Amino acid sequence: QVQLVESGGGSVQAGGSLRLSCAAFGHTYGSNCMGWFRQAPGKEREGVAAIDSDGRTIYGDYVKGRFTISKDNAKNTLYLQINSLQPEDTAMYYCAADEAYFGFNRYEYKYWGQGTQVTVSS
Repeated sequence: QVQLVESGGGSVQAGGSLRLSCAAFGHTYGSNCMGWFRQAPGKEREGVAAIDSDGRTIYGDYVKGRFTISKDNAKNTLYLQINSLQPEDTAMYYCAADEAYFGFNRYEYKYWGQGTQVTVSS
C-alpha cells in the first residue's frame, strides 16, 4: 500500500508561481511511476505531468513549458513547479502513483492522493 499526501496549493494571482508537493508513504516500489492530474469543476480529470523510475518525464500538451515535474527519491516526494499561473489553471491537483504505469490514463494508476486546490485570480 502507498499513501499519497499533497500540499502546496493555494490562491495566487495570475502570473504567480506555486510548487506542489506529494509525499509518498508505505511501499516505495508502489510509487515507481508518479504523475500529477488536475480537475476543474465540471471537467474531466486530465494529466498534467508524469515521471517514471528512470526520471523520464511527459507533460500535457497545454503545459507549454510552465510546469516542471521532479521527484526526490530520498524523500519519496514528488513535486510540480508551476510558473506563470493563469486563471484556467484553477483546479484540484491530484498526485497519483503506480508500480509500473507511466502515462496519462488515470484508470491505470493504483494510488491517489486527496488533492490540493489551486485557485488563480486574474
